[in-house]
Amino acid sequence: MTEMLKTVSPVDGSVYVERPLADEGELDRALERARQGQRIWRNTPVEKRCAILSRAIDYLVERKDQLSEQVAWQMGRPISQAPAEVGGMEERARHMIEIAPEALADIRPTPKDGFERFIRREPQGIVAIIAPWNYPFLTSVNAVIPALAAGNAVILKPSHQTPLSAERYAEAFAAAGLPEGVFQPLHLSHPVSEKMMADPRVNFVCFTGSVKGGHTVQKAISNHFAGAGLELGGKDPAYVRGDADLQHAVDSLVDGSFFNSGQSCCGIERIYVDAKLYDSFVEAFVTQTRGYRLGNPLEDETTIGPMVRPAAADFVRGQVKEAVEAGARALVDPAEFPANEEGSAYLAPQVLVDVNHDMRVMREETFGPVAAIMKVNSDEEAISLMNDSDFGLTAAVWTSDAEAAQRIGDAVETGTFFMNRCDYLDPALAWTGIKDSGRGCTLSRLGYESLTRPKSFNLRTKL
Repeated sequence: MTEMLKTVSPVDGSVYVERPLADEGELDRALERARQGQRIWRNTPVEKRCAILSRAIDYLVERKDQLSEQVAWQMGRPISQAPAEVGGMEERARHMIEIAPEALADIRPTPKDGFERFIRREPQGIVAIIAPWNYPFLTSVNAVIPALAAGNAVILKPSHQTPLSAERYAEAFAAAGLPEGVFQPLHLSHPVSEKMMADPRVNFVCFTGSVKGGHTVQKAISNHFAGAGLELGGKDPAYVRGDADLQHAVDSLVDGSFFNSGQSCCGIERIYVDAKLYDSFVEAFVTQTRGYRLGNPLEDETTIGPMVRPAAADFVRGQVKEAVEAGARALVDPAEFPANEEGSAYLAPQVLVDVNHDMRVMREETFGPVAAIMKVNSDEEAISLMNDSDFGLTAAVWTSDAEAAQRIGDAVETGTFFMNRCDYLDPALAWTGIKDSGRGCTLSRLGYESLTRPKSFNLRTKL
C-alpha cells in the first residue's frame, strides 16, 4: 500500500493536502532523470540559465496571492504577512541570479609566460535540498536558485507541513523552460530521505532544520564523500545598550521576537537590556505585545497566527511553565488573547523577566512567541551572556555608537551580527552559523562555493 503524506492545517485541524510518498523505486528514477538532465544543463551558458531562472521567479511573484494563502493554510502565518515571504524570496533570487556570471567566472592568477592557467568552478552535480516548513520559499530559495544557476540538478524535498511549496517551484520552472529532470520535487518519508542522501549520485546536501536532523544528515552521507550545508537554528540574542533609541529598539525587537509566531531560526529569543533603560524597555515591550491580535491567519486583522501544530505550542507552554516555577515572571496574561487555548496550536505571546541561564527558556531553542529579558550592567556582561549558548546564528545590538557595535560584534560568537536591526538576511552577505547553528553558508558570492567544485587548468602553450 502506498504511504501517504497528510498535511494537517493548524488553522482548523483539517487535512489540507494529501500526497503519495515516493518509494525507493521512484527515488531511483528521479535520480536518473536528474543525472541525465544535469548533463545538458551544465553545458548551458550561465546567461541562459539565469534567464530561465528569472522567468521562473517572475512566475512565482505573479502568483503571490495564491502562494500566500497556501502558506497560511499549511503553517499558520497570517495572510497579511505572507506576501513578505514572496518578496524576500524574490530579493534573494534576483541577487543570486545577478551575481552568478561573475561568481562563477574562471579565476585567473597572475599571467605566467608560456602558460595559460585558470580555475574553473564546475557544478557539483545533483544537489538534494531538504527544506523546512517555517519559511518554505524564503529558506529553500537560498539553495534552489544558486544551485541551478551553477549548473546543478536539484531534488527538493519539502517539509510534510508545506508540500505545496515544492510543487509551485516545479510549475514555475516548467513554465520558464527548465530542461526535464533538472528540478524535481519529491515527497519522501524520513527513511527514504536518508537513502536519497546516502546515494552516491547525490553530490551535495543542503539541509535546514533541527540539530538532531543535522546529525542525521551527517550520518546519512558518511558512506560517501558528499558535502553538506547545515542550517540548524538558533537561540539568538539582542543587546540594548544605554545609548539606544528606546522606541526603535522596542519596535524592532517585538517584531523580531513574535513575527511568524516566533517560528524563525533567526528570531530573537534572548534580550539583554542596560540597567538604565531596563524598566522603560520592559514596560514598552509588554504594552506593544498586548497589542497583537491572535486568531485565524486568513483574517486580515490577525497579527499573530497559530503555531505549526498543537505539540509545538505545548512545548513552548512547557518551557514557560518551567521557567515560572523556577522564579521567572510572566508579564502577559494569556486571557487577554481569547483565541489562546490549552492543547491547541493557538498560543498567546509571552514576555518573561527575572530569568537566568539555568532555565531552559534561556538555553534551548524555543521556536515560539516568547521573549525573555534580562538586565545587564555593562557591555562585557552582555557579551558574556550572549556567548553563553550552544548556538551562534545571529546576534544584534541597539546603540547609537557604531564603533562600539563593531567592537561588540567582534567579541560575539555568531554567524551574522546586526546593529539596530534583526531577523533579516541580506542576500549580498554570507548566511552562516557556528556551534550548533550549523556549518557552511548560503547567499552572497560565497554561497556559490559549496555548490561548485574548483577544477584547475594548467596549459603549457610554449615548448
